[in-house]
Amino acid sequence: MTELRYDWTTEEILDLFNTPFLDLVFRAQQIHRENFPANEVQISSLLSIKTGSCPEDCKYCPQSAHHNTGVEKEKLLDLDTIKTRAQMALDSGATRFCMGAAWRNPKDSDMPYLKEIIRTVKGMGLETCMTLGMLTPEQAKELKEAGLDYYNHNIDTSPEFYDKIITTRTFNDRLKTLEHIRSAGIKICCGGIVGMGESLRDRASFLKSLANLNPHPESVPINLLVKVKGTPLENSDDVDPIDFIKMIAVARIIMPTSHVRMSAGRSSLSTEAQALCFMAGANSIFYGCKLLTTPNAEMDSDEYLMHKLGIKTTLNTENSTPHDDRIAIFKALHTGHSDHKCFKLEEE
Repeated sequence: MTELRYDWTTEEILDLFNTPFLDLVFRAQQIHRENFPANEVQISSLLSIKTGSCPEDCKYCPQSAHHNTGVEKEKLLDLDTIKTRAQMALDSGATRFCMGAAWRNPKDSDMPYLKEIIRTVKGMGLETCMTLGMLTPEQAKELKEAGLDYYNHNIDTSPEFYDKIITTRTFNDRLKTLEHIRSAGIKICCGGIVGMGESLRDRASFLKSLANLNPHPESVPINLLVKVKGTPLENSDDVDPIDFIKMIAVARIIMPTSHVRMSAGRSSLSTEAQALCFMAGANSIFYGCKLLTTPNAEMDSDEYLMHKLGIKTTLNTENSTPHDDRIAIFKALHTGHSDHKCFKLEEE
């Protein structure tokens, strides 16, 4: 069994990136099978409970109030609407329901309602995950007491490149929130984005920052930048799919027991590239969602891909409906009206 480490250096991780591609993917798959069932992928669903007008200036984000992307500000969803969406996710077979609000941080006055949401969704039989921006220690404790299972708070990129992407909060602000979450006993979902103009050393440094957290994040979303018109990164260069697959493989090798998730940008990858991501150790996806204003892979194409590759999904089979009905549910859930939109877990 591969030993867990929390003392990786940037140079060691760069050496992994420079390993011949097939050797790297082979090693990652070996480590994956030591720690997870072969040919199995975790399924999550996500929803925006409050969209738009975020005061942060993240250059990649269409929800930032600093960018003119056409995303309209929407109020916090009412509990009945959230419960309906959660039931649809449960019926579709999802095991985790992720909810996000486009805030810099929640106000203390928001906490009673957020706790009610958590208790309601958890009571339906779903794992709960939220992303609400920065948290105080007291707020993290309140969310834990309400039953929150996971909290998403991505570090986005390397410490060295961070201020090129965000200036309204620091890299250390991110780490402080992660400390508050972990101290409260909530599991962590934390990753970042590839394709924002960062160097290979930045990618290695970003992964080092995650891998040297003790314990490692339980979920590590690796996002491929979705270039949204109106954001400062709309004309960024495309990422070579091989380079993205290497990110998945290196993340798997240095964080052996974490779920490594293909998140935003997956719809731009070919079937073959996605297959290689699974081979490289990816074992979590968002299923059938539109990620805010950006597309994700269609649910029916996902099911076809999983069938073709012989991959089992960790669906909530006890509650899930037949295949055709699941597709209909997701199309109803994530198309048509603005309040049907999925939320991109902070940067996911």
